[in-house]
Amino acid sequence: MNFAIRNPDLAPQGRMKIDWVMNHMPVLNAIRGDFERNKPLEGVRVALSIHLEAKTAYLAEVLKAGGAEIAVTGSNPLSTQDDVAAALVAAGIPVFAWYNPTEEEYEEHLAQTLAIKPHIVIDDGGDLVHLLHTKLSSLAEGVWGGCEETTTGVLRLRALQREGKLAFPMIAVNDAFTKHLFDNRYGTGESVWAGIMRTTNLVVAGKTVVVLGYGWCGKGVAMRAKGLGAKVIICEVDPVKAIEAHMDGFQVMHSEEAARVGDIFVTVTGCKDVLHEPHFRVMKNGAVLCNAGHFNVEISQPDLERLSSSHRTVRPNIEEYVLDDKRKVYLLAEGRLVNLAAGDGHPAEIMDMSFALQALCARYIKEEGRSLEKKVYEVPSLIDRQVAELKLKALGIRIDRLSEDQVAYLSGWEGV
Repeated sequence: MNFAIRNPDLAPQGRMKIDWVMNHMPVLNAIRGDFERNKPLEGVRVALSIHLEAKTAYLAEVLKAGGAEIAVTGSNPLSTQDDVAAALVAAGIPVFAWYNPTEEEYEEHLAQTLAIKPHIVIDDGGDLVHLLHTKLSSLAEGVWGGCEETTTGVLRLRALQREGKLAFPMIAVNDAFTKHLFDNRYGTGESVWAGIMRTTNLVVAGKTVVVLGYGWCGKGVAMRAKGLGAKVIICEVDPVKAIEAHMDGFQVMHSEEAARVGDIFVTVTGCKDVLHEPHFRVMKNGAVLCNAGHFNVEISQPDLERLSSSHRTVRPNIEEYVLDDKRKVYLLAEGRLVNLAAGDGHPAEIMDMSFALQALCARYIKEEGRSLEKKVYEVPSLIDRQVAELKLKALGIRIDRLSEDQVAYLSGWEGV
């Protein structure tokens, strides 16, 4: 079997991590049972690029249980866990990834994953899709379709569609209700603060936290910061979201004003240069900067380096920048996703729903992909609902059902 990982001897350690999350992912377990019985992905080649930790590994094993031939890589240089990669290889799944590769190695791992000539791509941030539209466009003709996990990737897909360049249909898994309402909000909110707190070992209560971006991820980060006792400021470019943040009880400010008073800054926008020179020039001594967006462009590191007289690593995943006037600011996890580069990502119970969507959408593409137009699709509502029902069942929660009379009433127009 062809693979590229750091150390195969780490497999037992990684296996324990995968087994742990498996015991806390009942929705995916139910789907795995169905996949093992019916083999809906028999003969299908799947290329998967998602943050390579235990929950992703279990998704890969579920897809393999469904009959797929699968190759796996990471979607961020600092989120791959080498022991988990080794465990997947030991389980017979080719992996091309290791922690902290060079840019050249990272792209080579993506290319090696695509070398299986996939029918389906499962992407997180759009790196596989990007290669299939540029250097490896010759492989795009064989792709039936794919799934995109995150907001940033969906933005890139919609840009391709607008330009008429999208080479195959893609499902925006990120936009499903059972994804963004829970993964983006509760998953990001909890995992971001878990990463910040374990990296810094600093208290959150009483501090002023500035959250830049009030989408579903930003909402989760702000909500958890408030729960930890922080004073929370929101910065936004969307007037509707700014009003929403205001009515949710948060202070809303221009980012350059917030830069003067913040203790901890979290960027969650998907855009570039959200924090840059004008912000750094007025920040408090000791300000902590971190990013929860997909790419490490939200906090301008070129500006930080240019304004600094020196910088050094002061703790694992903390870089201290000494500015010309002797103020110090601290950048976490090289400006990459703090919850994954400096943590274990979202809780298993949250990713249970997100990865259930991925597995079921992969099956949908196997069945329907070759008849779909080359555009971005929403997750079919039946799949979204199925995941929610499986989750409720796993939680032991019983809900009401409409009677036939109630269904008729709601679908009619004549009233009572």
